[in-house]
Amino acid sequence: MRLCNTLIISALTLASLAACADLKQAGSSIGHAAKDTTKAIGHATRDTTKAVGHASRDAVISVKEDLSKKG
Repeated sequence: MRLCNTLIISALTLASLAACADLKQAGSSIGHAAKDTTKAIGHATRDTTKAVGHASRDAVISVKEDLSKKG
């Protein structure tokens, strides 16, 4: 009876450790996916902001050139 209880407790302990390992792996996967998504959004935002800034700068330069030609 005692050996049977020990085996049952050992089996339950191993099962719960395996479940914890699976949960840890799932958490890591979610964490990495969130990090990758955040990084992609950050890069897209940076690239868009840079493009808008360059377009604005080019427009200002163009207007300045047009005004200097007229004056």
